[in-house]
Order: sequence, then C-alpha cells, then structure tokens
Amino acid sequence: MSRHWPRYLPVGLLELANLASGVGNAIVMITIPWLVLDLTGSAAAAGLVAAVSAIPSLLVSPIAGWLVDRFGRRVISVASDVMSALSVAAIPVVALAGDLTLPLIIALALVGAAFDPAGYTARRALIPDAAMAARMPVDRLNGIHEGVFAVGWTIGPLLAAVLIAAFGAAPSFWAPFGLFLLASACVAVMRVRDQGQQERERAIAAGEHVGGWQGLVRGFSVLWHDRLLRTITIAAVVLAAIYMPTEAVLLPVHFEGLGDPGSLGIIIAALAAGSAVGAFGYGWLSRRMTRLTMMRIVLLGTALSIVPMALLPALPVMAVAGFALGLCWGPFNPLMSTVVQRRVRPDEQGRVYGVQLSAFYAAPPIAMLAVGAAVEGYGVEVTYLGLAVVLAATALVALLTPGLREIND
Repeated sequence: MSRHWPRYLPVGLLELANLASGVGNAIVMITIPWLVLDLTGSAAAAGLVAAVSAIPSLLVSPIAGWLVDRFGRRVISVASDVMSALSVAAIPVVALAGDLTLPLIIALALVGAAFDPAGYTARRALIPDAAMAARMPVDRLNGIHEGVFAVGWTIGPLLAAVLIAAFGAAPSFWAPFGLFLLASACVAVMRVRDQGQQERERAIAAGEHVGGWQGLVRGFSVLWHDRLLRTITIAAVVLAAIYMPTEAVLLPVHFEGLGDPGSLGIIIAALAAGSAVGAFGYGWLSRRMTRLTMMRIVLLGTALSIVPMALLPALPVMAVAGFALGLCWGPFNPLMSTVVQRRVRPDEQGRVYGVQLSAFYAAPPIAMLAVGAAVEGYGVEVTYLGLAVVLAATALVALLTPGLREIND
C-alpha cells in the first residue's frame, strides 16, 4: 500500500480542499448573521443579509459552470477560493478600522457568495480527474466527495460557535480566510489531467464545439433535452424545496415553542450524520445494486422517513427518523454526479452542474416563504404533514416516470 500512496495524492488533496471549503462556508453562514446582530441588534437585518446572500449563487451558478468548462477545472477552483478568502478577510480588516456598517457587510457577503458556486462546481467536476489519477472507481469517489462535504458542513457551525465565543464575530472570519487559502493551495498542487479541456480541444478540432451565446446556455439545453437528467433534477429541486424548510423553519419553530433548543440540535445532527453515512456508503452500494434500485430506495426511503418526523413524535423516535431520512437522501447527490458523468461530455459537465446548482439555490427560499406563511395560518403540525404528502407524491411521480429507467444505461 505504501508504494502506491502517491497515486492517491490527488484524491487526498481534492478532498482536503473539499473539507476546508465546506467548513469555511459553514463558518461564514453562521458568523455573518451573528455579526449583523452584534452590529444592529435587528433580527430582520440578519434575515435580510441571509436572503440577499442567496441571490448571487442563483444568478452566477450557470456562468460559473461555463467558466469551469472554458478555462479549466483547477484554474477556476483555485481562483474562486482565493477570491472567497479575500472577501472574508475584508470583514475583520474593515472592522479593525472601525468602518464596518450593514451596507458594507451586505456588499461583502454578496461578493463572497458570487465566488462560492464556481469553486463548488469546479471541485465536483474534478472528481473524474482525481479518480483517474488514483485508478479508483469514480462512483466510490463520488460518494466520498459528498460525504466529506457533509462532514464539513457539520463541523463548521460547531467551530463557528467556538470561535465567536472565544474571539468575537469579526475576528472569526480569519478562520474561513485560512481555510479558503488552504483549499486553493490543495487544488493548485494537484497533478491531474483535465478531461474537460481535453474533450474541448477534441471537439474544437472535430468542429463539434458550441461557442458564443449557445455555449453559455449549453447547460440548460443539455439538461432539458436529456429525459433522465431532467426528471431527476426536477425531483431533486422539489425534494430540496421540501427538505430545507423543515430544518430552517418547521423544526426551529417547533422546538422554540417547547423551549428546547438542545433537542433541535440533536435532530439536526441526526439528519447530518445520516446524510454523511449515506453519501460515504454510495460507493459500496453502487457495487451491489443497480442505479435504478438505488434511486428507488432513495425516493421511497425519503418519503417514508419524513412521515414519522411530520407527526412530531417523542425525541428518540424523531431522532431515529431523522437519521433514516438523512441516510436515504445521502446517496442521491453522488448518484446524480454519476449520472452526469456518464451522460454528459466532459467539456459540458461544468455547465450542467452549474444549472443544477442554480435550481437548487432558487427553490428552497421560495418554499421557505410559503412554509412560513403556512405555519402562521395552520400551525407546524398541519404544515409538516402537508409537506410530507407533497414529498411522497413527488417521489411516486418520479418513480413512475418512464425516463427514470434510463438510469442504468
């Protein structure tokens, strides 16, 4: 094993970058609202910053995918993380000068959010390159990559709480600054073949390359005209729109009403742990069952697991159901990466990932507004059961869609 470790170095570097970026972004997600609350004392202002920060990711993601395909996966990954590092470092620097204001925080949050999609997309597109260098099955690395990212988003909020308590909100941004620089350095020293650039050169030589405006919107075109990709992307968007409001709205409202924030933490941790285990297990599952069987388990398992949670049972039952929900959902992202890798040309994968990411950013905020209004009008219990019904119906429709059978091709 020791003689062969150098070939695994690109995988190790990619996943260290993946972890560092995940932890860094999770710290920023917690620390920016805290900073706004420290500065203004206004929960509405904190909510405004969180909402506005989602806009760049929605708009920039398709362009980020085009940049990845046009200029190369490593180049865009490194550049994105460097710019993210500079944007978060600006906050403590300005705070030291005593000029930190709410409009400036919003502006810096917008800048930082504009670079995140490119880094995320580029690292995802690098998975086949790292797997090839390590002579590792790409399915296995797809699962590892999503599992590591889930671990990063689990560690980040805990680390943010420790940093804020020890140093305050503004100085805590030096941690993501260092983490983003670490992520950029890891990808910069990777030595892998960029399959996207190789395929792009081949397509140009063969007269198959699509440039100009058509090249920019190519991700939309590829995604929409592929029946399987269209089906699972729409299903994923609907499921994400249902899942995210449960964490961001329903569960916090329920446990705040009980005066029990500790139980909320346990449930969120159970969901995150299940998701990480499910993602890490994808490679093992992919060797033992077809992709269609796995997709059926994901959709049915997610639909069945949310039902007991929607009934708001006792904490142990809800924690087990939450872990099961995360466990069933965990393989979905690596499975979707596998489908894109198998059905989309390497020089177009970045654009497809970018369009998918934009859709995933768009749906949850809209759903959160609707869920918030429903909770005000009908209460948590009725709203949660309604979401569970919609999720089950979506899973059933997706399972019955003829295009889903193409997933084994």
